[in-house]
Amino acid sequence: MEQTQSLFHHILVPFDGSKSSLAAGRLAIQLARQNQALVTFVYVVDLKVAEELSVSLHKTVSETKEDMVKSAQQYLNYLTRLSANLNTEQVILYGMPYIEIEKLAREKGVDLIVIGQISHGGPRRMLIGSVAQRVIETALCPVLIAKLDFK
Repeated sequence: MEQTQSLFHHILVPFDGSKSSLAAGRLAIQLARQNQALVTFVYVVDLKVAEELSVSLHKTVSETKEDMVKSAQQYLNYLTRLSANLNTEQVILYGMPYIEIEKLAREKGVDLIVIGQISHGGPRRMLIGSVAQRVIETALCPVLIAKLDFK
């Protein structure tokens, strides 16, 4: 019997805790099982968001970043538990999400990024764009967009 060669060897899944990023995680896990691929789950702590949140939460930026990292670790641990018997790794980065995602993908030699669907529409998307859209524009590898209703 002839063995088929795996299409993907290393899949990157940016995760932000949203339903669409969870759908991306689930899809990536299925693809990784089919291809026996390594999955890297990444959460990028957006420093601008941390600064804005710290003002509204009446906390220091450092405290806010610490809270964000704790949440990120919980999200990443959840995805790792869903990935039983797969080779996975977790990464937490700081900075502009789309830049950090693209840089990590290059550094790790990722051959697929699975990301949640573009969630912002209307004027906000036109002004700042979305992380998914920017990843599509900058990534050197294929980018697969997961829909919210993926099970």
